[in-house]
Amino acid sequence: MRLLGVLCAGILFPAAARAQAVVEQLAPVLAAEDAREWQPDLFQRSLLASDSVVRRITAIAAGRIGDPRATPLLLRALDEPDTTVRVAAAFALGLLRDSAAVQPLVQRLSGLPPLDAVTAAEAVTALAKIGGRRSADFFAAVLQGKVALSQADPAPATSQILLESWRLGADAPSDALLPFASDSVQSTRWRAVYSLGRLRAPAAANQLIAALRDKDPATREVAARALIKSYAEASKLDPGTIGGVLARAVDDDDPGVRINALRSLGTYRDSTFVPKVAWRVDDPVANVRVQAAATLGELGGSTAVAALQRALTGKGSFALRREALLGLARADTARFAGIASGWRNGKDWRDRATAAEGWALAGATGTPWFISDRDGRVVAAGLQAWATEVKGPDRRLVDSGRRLLTHQDAAVRSVAADILARAADPADLGALTAMYGRTTRDSFPDAAISALNAIVAIGRTGSAAQARIEREVLGAIPRPADYLLRRWAQANWPEAAARWGPTEPISTGRSLQDYRDLVRRFVVAPDSVARPHVFIETDQRGVLEVELFGPEAPLTVANFLRLVDRRFFDGNRWHRVVPNFVVQDGDPRGDGFGGPGGAIRDEINRMRYDIKPMLGMALSGPDTGSSQWFITLSPQPHLDGTYTVFGRAIGNVGALTRITQGDQIRTVRR
Repeated sequence: MRLLGVLCAGILFPAAARAQAVVEQLAPVLAAEDAREWQPDLFQRSLLASDSVVRRITAIAAGRIGDPRATPLLLRALDEPDTTVRVAAAFALGLLRDSAAVQPLVQRLSGLPPLDAVTAAEAVTALAKIGGRRSADFFAAVLQGKVALSQADPAPATSQILLESWRLGADAPSDALLPFASDSVQSTRWRAVYSLGRLRAPAAANQLIAALRDKDPATREVAARALIKSYAEASKLDPGTIGGVLARAVDDDDPGVRINALRSLGTYRDSTFVPKVAWRVDDPVANVRVQAAATLGELGGSTAVAALQRALTGKGSFALRREALLGLARADTARFAGIASGWRNGKDWRDRATAAEGWALAGATGTPWFISDRDGRVVAAGLQAWATEVKGPDRRLVDSGRRLLTHQDAAVRSVAADILARAADPADLGALTAMYGRTTRDSFPDAAISALNAIVAIGRTGSAAQARIEREVLGAIPRPADYLLRRWAQANWPEAAARWGPTEPISTGRSLQDYRDLVRRFVVAPDSVARPHVFIETDQRGVLEVELFGPEAPLTVANFLRLVDRRFFDGNRWHRVVPNFVVQDGDPRGDGFGGPGGAIRDEINRMRYDIKPMLGMALSGPDTGSSQWFITLSPQPHLDGTYTVFGRAIGNVGALTRITQGDQIRTVRR
């Protein structure tokens, strides 16, 4: 037995040595990626490492850092002998969005030596992300059969062209997509209809109408979401006719189609469609009921009001009653006022916040009572809704914004400063500068960014205001420790950026040993360790099981698990639920502003927001992730490449569609 132990140790040693070598080589790469610091020697050396895992992760790290100096290295990596490295290099070129890569990618897709099928599909996505006329012309030529792809199996790349063409915007080859919307292959139809629907291409109107009758519910969902009133008008179609088509889709067997049809139908603001919608507030699916209430508020009319009142007096979910009250605010302000008085005096801050939002939707007449509410979340909700409904620098709104610049709640101050940015009055400079000074104690940067936005808006009013800002404000604002503020200045306030210095490298607060531990835990460990499972216990919805993607997003997963172990999510509510889109949590405030403080960098990876419910990081901009996360309820390819995917729901998935806004999470645990 001793001899066997020695032999086993000898056999295991090479694997252990290899794992340790990977740890040592990748730790500095992960550190550089996290700091967003391009280190040429490190990346050149790591892209030539003997281990393909090191080369693959280095390629993706180069893309995440975003320095175009990585482009030549990644283009060379397309000739890698290892398929996983080639695919990673193509993916990373899409992250870089460097137009210098367009022609080489086109040549590799249509010339020799040919790319393998998986790399070719990622190269297509890279071209779509980079965008521009050259990418669009190439896509059109391939779809029209004028250019042949050089892969032995060109189908994956062609399918990816169909799915990614929407990214090209006005340059997209809409006409070339049209024939594929009626293809005999279901996945091909869905991809073409998805792009045409995202583009809302006028020439695609007939195809989108036909897609509402497709046998595939996912295709019908996409078509229903695209057929909004402004699209009908742009396509020179009769809104009444298209609205009628949507009204029939409200009776679809699939709840996702019903939800999307209801959402689009609301944009028509035509009460003649109410009879098809009113009874859906009693739909067997909870979020169809919620969407029906929202749509009834948009459509208006006495029948809609009666249905909304019925929903309000029933025993439905908070989400349904909330949408019914807001719908009533839109459809009948007098009846809203009578019912809302009970909500504005409620013990639950969410009731008062809903009443405040309704006040804004009902015309914002009378006194904005919510401004003096004891809970900042109510004040912020009402003020934000008021600012959304009132166009331009309304005097009452601006006066309220000025009063609230000193509010103790950071969300209130953020919304108040946004309002003052619209007014752009130089008289507010002193108050905005003082408000910015108080943001150092905030747990999220929204108020600071709003104050800076308002200051810059004032500077744009004329040379005198700009001179005053340079003289009085710039010197009074020290270099912020938060890199998000310095990055904001780089994009919006060059004078401040010049004074504050570069954004990168970011000070991450982690040591090289920390990165070694992350690589050891999530990269070289077996999947049973690197892909841990967590369990989300919800009220009345059972337990959701989620698998985390440690190898693809180690920093994000580590951050999430740290919060899980702190019981940070326990007792939270699903504060944002968009029917047939996402459920979102991670905010202990419950209004979308909250978090523990600090931010993590994005880890955009090759995982897609596809058919499976995927777990992603919620953001307010690049690299702003913290504690808020979402799970998709339907395929959402437009989220790919913007929001870090770091897991997927794998157990009790059906419960996701039953979650409504305001439902409680008992605990999130390992």
